Amino acid sequence: MYIAVAGNIGSGKTTLTKMLAKHYGWTPKFESVSYNPYLEDYYKDLNRWSFNMEVYFLKQRFRDLLEIAHSEETIIQDRSIYEGVYVFTANNKAMGHLSERDFQTYMDLFDQMTSVVKYPELMIYLRSKTPHLIAHIQKRGREYEQTMPIDYLENLNKRYEDFIKNKYRGRLMIVEANDIDFEHNPKDFAKITDRIDAEMFGLFSKK
Repeated sequence: MYIAVAGNIGSGKTTLTKMLAKHYGWTPKFESVSYNPYLEDYYKDLNRWSFNMEVYFLKQRFRDLLEIAHSEETIIQDRSIYEGVYVFTANNKAMGHLSERDFQTYMDLFDQMTSVVKYPELMIYLRSKTPHLIAHIQKRGREYEQTMPIDYLENLNKRYEDFIKNKYRGRLMIVEANDIDFEHNPKDFAKITDRIDAEMFGLFSKK
């Protein structure tokens, strides 16, 4: 079984991925943010490094999907290949950071890759407003994220809404993350797991 956790930068998706993996005994798979050799350069010069960064992420996510497809374990993944393309890459293109030629090359790669993989059994989307994202980003203190423009996060949020409403065709569960603290409040976390149990196993009524 394959589950994905989606959400904007600072939404808490990595934390939720870890907590759900521990709760259910699932195997977590995280995106390689800390190991992407282009990421710091990207935040310094978006136009120069966008294509390099996006292709690197695409390669990593496709490799992960192939590993998931051949695994007998239940995998929960921190960010899927689909939002990587329809949110982040599309946003870079719209902001003028990717040329039409680079974008078409990227999309050709994506189309070929996704023709041989399947959707997650469930995607959990953490919907978060921009102030909530900023607070989390400041709290975790990654240096290369501290100069991230607010309008960049806002544009990503708009792309996420378009993604979940118009682009994504798989099974989806939306969690409104602004007014909950699932990391520190067991009741908030239990509300999420109850909904997962209902979606995946039919154990409880949906809330």
